[in-house]
Amino acid sequence: MRDNVLWRKQSRIIILLAKTLQISEERALDLFYSTNVYKQLSDPKYGLQLMSDEYILEDIINELRKE
Repeated sequence: MRDNVLWRKQSRIIILLAKTLQISEERALDLFYSTNVYKQLSDPKYGLQLMSDEYILEDIINELRKE
């Protein structure tokens, strides 16, 4: 996936995360970058880039709940 397309997808997910958790976008950014989902999203071998923003958001929230 092209870098700028992936960057926009990550941005949308961070905004969704902030709205869902009712936190600042800066805090959502910190949380997002601390997850394994972010690492998988950055690696094309997982194919997570092809999933919907909502699906990825659900994965992030599930991961955060387990911590």
